[in-house]
Amino acid sequence: MTHITPKKREEMPEMEPMFRMVEASMGFVPNSMFTMGHWPVLLQAFGQLAGTILGPGEIDAGLKQLIAFVSSNASGCRYCQAHTSHSAEKRGVSTEKINAAFEFESSDEFSDAERAALTVALYGGTVPNGVEESHMAELTEHYNDKQIVEIISVIALFGFLNRWNDTLATTLEEAPISFASKHLSGWEVGKHS
Repeated sequence: MTHITPKKREEMPEMEPMFRMVEASMGFVPNSMFTMGHWPVLLQAFGQLAGTILGPGEIDAGLKQLIAFVSSNASGCRYCQAHTSHSAEKRGVSTEKINAAFEFESSDEFSDAERAALTVALYGGTVPNGVEESHMAELTEHYNDKQIVEIISVIALFGFLNRWNDTLATTLEEAPISFASKHLSGWEVGKHS
């Protein structure tokens, strides 16, 4: 059970345009946003930041979700694991590839470029940060500076979300629970029920 009662959607009519955009993309509005609603300026800024990072860019939307998934797994956030795996599938990533995400180094599901990005996601999601010079050197073999900034932005955004949702024990919504329970081996909702 969450540690702070989320605000109700109808209590924040000024946020409705943002909620509609999120709902169109994800199929629902995450409970984390309703908790952020206690500080409307934060919610608005977060919405803009997340929309920029996860919106159109040079990095494929499915890969962005896999980066977030691997990074969230490294940090241990089950809430974000469920969200990002579900979002990856909604963006065209096969469930086989999602399930292989933690064996990306050896799985035939991944290209060398994807492996480089997921290596940085894995080590960037740990505390203390484990990204080494060799990881970044491998990344630069496959991506330009703008693309690297996109990749690191996804990891950083989910660093915030992992801490937010794990600290507050944010209640997980039904759609990501259903997806993760059905498709992620060993996944449990834990404190996010």
